[in-house]
Amino acid sequence: MQRSQRFKNSLYLTLLFVCVMWWVKLGELFWGWDLSVFGVKPLELSGLFGIVAAPLIHGSVSHIFSNTLPTLILGTLLLYGYPKSRFKVITIVWLLSGIGVWCFARHATHIGASGLSHGIFFFLLVASILRRDKRSVAIMMIVFLLYGSMTMTIFPREEHISFEYHFFGAMAGTICAFLFYRDDPKPRIKPYRWENTQEEDDPVIGDQWKLPSQREHEQHTQQSHSQSDDFIPVKAVNDEHHHALRHRDRHGH
Repeated sequence: MQRSQRFKNSLYLTLLFVCVMWWVKLGELFWGWDLSVFGVKPLELSGLFGIVAAPLIHGSVSHIFSNTLPTLILGTLLLYGYPKSRFKVITIVWLLSGIGVWCFARHATHIGASGLSHGIFFFLLVASILRRDKRSVAIMMIVFLLYGSMTMTIFPREEHISFEYHFFGAMAGTICAFLFYRDDPKPRIKPYRWENTQEEDDPVIGDQWKLPSQREHEQHTQQSHSQSDDFIPVKAVNDEHHHALRHRDRHGH
């Protein structure tokens, strides 16, 4: 698949998820739903369902607005840059961040997709450090330029913001980076014409620029190659001689 088409598919798939988020919020507004009851409630059995549902639920229009663009951009870059591991990363970040909130967060109702977006951000950041190929580093530079402040929002700031969701999302994304950074093959490096991997001797000074041990090794290698070209195994000579004798005996010559 061409890169442009793969990017479009990644964008459309992430946009579909964002549309589901907005459909849930618009349903709350038009039909008077209160879906916050399905958020993560730490250490309560009724809050376990929120591990699955909470990233789709937002408290206000401003809340979902603040999560829309980061989710769209980070999700698209994840789907595009890591086609082999992308769905494993999303699943683990989604579930592990919710489990961490349910086990250790403050007693409140935790909702929103910010835990997911923080997990994707930290995955892209750590995976690029581990891989160090052009594509992953380019993606990392884009996301860090846009959302580098996420490295600070994993700490407590405001009482009504679930920093726990940010923190455990970041931890889940980091774990995924160490688990899956090898899954996606690195893009092939295209060599330039002017690149020459073999060093040639200077026409004036010859091979005098090389170390003595290096010159001796090359001379020994050349001699062994020339000897192997002229060498005929004794066994092969004997086999040919016996074959000629059998041929003479058989025909009486």
